[in-house]
Amino acid sequence: MLRVHMSVTAIRQLIGMKTVHCASVCRTVACLHLAGGGIRWKSSYKQAPVLTATPVRGLIDEQISIKGRFLRPHCPVTVCAQMHSEDGDPWEAFAHYNTNADGTIDLARDHSVGGTYLGCEPMGLFWGLQPALGAREGLRLRKKNVETPFVVLMSLLEDHVSPSEGQSTELASITTERWYMAPGVQRIDLRQNGLVGTLFLPPGPGPFPAMLDLWGMGGGLVEYRSALFASKGYASLSLAYIGHKELPGPQNQLNVDNLYFKSAYHFLQDHDQVCGDRVGIIGLSFGVFLTLRLATQPGVNPSCLICINGPIGSTIKLPDADGPSEWSEKWDSKYWKYNDQGHVSFKDISLPADISPNNKVKLESLASPLMCIVGEDDLSSSSIENTDVIEETLRAVGKSHLLTRLSYPGAGHLIEPPYTPNSRASLWTVKPKKLITVWGGHLAPHAAAQEDAWKKILDFMESHLRQ
Repeated sequence: MLRVHMSVTAIRQLIGMKTVHCASVCRTVACLHLAGGGIRWKSSYKQAPVLTATPVRGLIDEQISIKGRFLRPHCPVTVCAQMHSEDGDPWEAFAHYNTNADGTIDLARDHSVGGTYLGCEPMGLFWGLQPALGAREGLRLRKKNVETPFVVLMSLLEDHVSPSEGQSTELASITTERWYMAPGVQRIDLRQNGLVGTLFLPPGPGPFPAMLDLWGMGGGLVEYRSALFASKGYASLSLAYIGHKELPGPQNQLNVDNLYFKSAYHFLQDHDQVCGDRVGIIGLSFGVFLTLRLATQPGVNPSCLICINGPIGSTIKLPDADGPSEWSEKWDSKYWKYNDQGHVSFKDISLPADISPNNKVKLESLASPLMCIVGEDDLSSSSIENTDVIEETLRAVGKSHLLTRLSYPGAGHLIEPPYTPNSRASLWTVKPKKLITVWGGHLAPHAAAQEDAWKKILDFMESHLRQ
């Protein structure tokens, strides 16, 4: 077994910088004065300040080079990122910098000394995005329409300021676009043989290696990870199985059986643009249980499995034949745990010890290379305990070599593509009542985990689906 444990301190070394206030050198060149406790520029610049972002348009997992030029040496500035979600909610992040002797800042080189994050974080303005002051409670930034980008306005402001205070002078700005879907990727609605999903195909003639993409009990049809996989050269099928209007109702109940997931796998495997012997499965949260269960079904032989923060079993019993699922009483809300804010956690009902043996995956039957990704601050699922069982079971049957375990301190439940802002808690459902669930994760270590895990996911897929 390959086991990787990421140390937060090894990933993030925060190095402080000494602020050096600029002085007046020549009255004809610049005149500085104190205003509100900060140093501000009074006269005009010979060259207008410039803020650049390269590339200005790119995929969500691409790092952007952000630089400011033609600024006064050794003076305070703020760089701010602002955007609106598809629901119209404002999000923002900002960081304080001090210009270098040549009047420049470079986010890949320089250290933030205040704001949303500290230290040298080239993409901190993206993963640090949080709901703006006064925004609605329980927001989580998720892309619904992958055929449009997130549009982020980046601004360079005078002094060390908080943009929400509205007392700032803009020196320069630039608009960037962040895409999940590369040019040429095909998005195809799947409504066939009872299946509800979206198939993404990369540009080119194919056939392509492929991934079946399974999300959690939040429900609906989540497309952005599949769109990004297709942008990397993999066909990908995002499958809805609960909480979708085109699935058998009621929407808050799992009404599909094992054959539904098996049919989705075979649809992908048999597609004329897919290499049938190079199909993997990825699952997050409840999707982990579905991934492991599907991989142990007769007639299913995935090339690789990727499991992110989820259980090895469920209090929901999926029947082997056609018919709706059977719900255990443990899934009833009286067994959920609430914190002081009234937010719910599902850690207890996902503990392996609390799951009936009949509802656990027969892990000893696994035959595919498996990557398990664990956020050690997962507040939604007992991910550490479940992965421990996977590791112990595979070791006991001589299959340790199948498992690669990645463990990230400070990371929460929702380990997603890199530079995605983390929500430590967010709205989970509004019916029959409004309910916010906790996910966990601290901003900087969670961002580091997402960046590292995504690279290792792509490497794992490359190794098992292309070579």
